[in-house]
Amino acid sequence: MNGWLWAATGLVVLMVPLLGVAVARRPLEGVIALQVAGTLAAVALLLLAEGTNRQAFADLALALGVLGQVGTLVFLRFLEGAR
Repeated sequence: MNGWLWAATGLVVLMVPLLGVAVARRPLEGVIALQVAGTLAAVALLLLAEGTNRQAFADLALALGVLGQVGTLVFLRFLEGAR
C-alpha cells in the first residue's frame, strides 16, 4: 500500500464524524456536512486514482465534484420551499 492509498483511507475516515453531524444537527447544518463529505470523497477518489493508476476513478471524482455542487443547490432549493 502506497502513500496515495493511505491518504485516501485517511480522508474516508474523516467522513465518519461528518455523517454524525448530518444526522444529529439541523437540516441546514446537515447539508453543509454532506457538502464537505462530498468534497472529501472527490479528493479521496482522486488519490485512489493516483494510487492505483486507474483513470476511471479520476473521471468519477470529476463527476462527483460537479454533480455534488448541483445536487446541494437543488436540495437547498427544496429545503427553502419547505419552510
